[in-house]
Amino acid sequence: MGLPEPSTSSTALVTGASSGIGAAIARELASRGHAVALVARREERLRSLATEIESEHGVTAEAIGCDLAEQPERERLVDELRSRGRAVEVLVNNAGFGLQSDFATSPRERMVGMVRINVEAVVDLTSMFLTGMLERGRGSVINIASTAAFQPLPGSAVYAATKSFVLSFSEAVNEEMRGSGVGVTAVCPGPVRTEFTEVAGVGGIEDRTPGAAWMWAEDIARHAIDGADHGKRVVVPGALNRATAMAGHYSPRSVALPLISRIWRNL
Repeated sequence: MGLPEPSTSSTALVTGASSGIGAAIARELASRGHAVALVARREERLRSLATEIESEHGVTAEAIGCDLAEQPERERLVDELRSRGRAVEVLVNNAGFGLQSDFATSPRERMVGMVRINVEAVVDLTSMFLTGMLERGRGSVINIASTAAFQPLPGSAVYAATKSFVLSFSEAVNEEMRGSGVGVTAVCPGPVRTEFTEVAGVGGIEDRTPGAAWMWAEDIARHAIDGADHGKRVVVPGALNRATAMAGHYSPRSVALPLISRIWRNL
């Protein structure tokens, strides 16, 4: 079990592909011969990336503007791919965002919107495309979680909870798919140099934290695709991130939560 071989009728669907990890994963898949369908709200950026990918890698790259927070939009996405004769054999659920703010003082609409993108869209898209993968006996779902999935995160309570969901969901469905030819991989990056920090309200955090803690989106993409290709259930890129994930997972909550709260709120 691993990534399916590229074919003329299949595509790799990458959500949140307009920048950061999503764009890097799209490039990585294209470099391995996969046609890609790029999905995000910023369609102009997607078109630019699609042109770049087709020119550099000689594969089909399609740009589809879509607001994944809305179910009708997700259904339109499925219909559009079907009308183009594209079978999604690799699904990368990367779209998502975070926010550094205490829950009680956070905008309600933004918190609910985070759940819709980080959780609901992941479940819905996986459900939509998994049936076809099972029928064909091949396919791969790659869900981008976070090292925040391994412990509660005071100051980003909803974000960490959504990523814990993604991790748990991915591991369980992967086990359900055992022997089917379809794999599900959860990727749990730590700090990555992307636009994510600006959206989360922690712009400039790279300058206030050790450089060794940060990775590039291209490295995350390579780890993600290699992990899925080797049938891994969970991928945590980077030795430091693996140590952090283990500490967060196994430390007593009574000890970990006050420490995490002080560190995260002082960044």
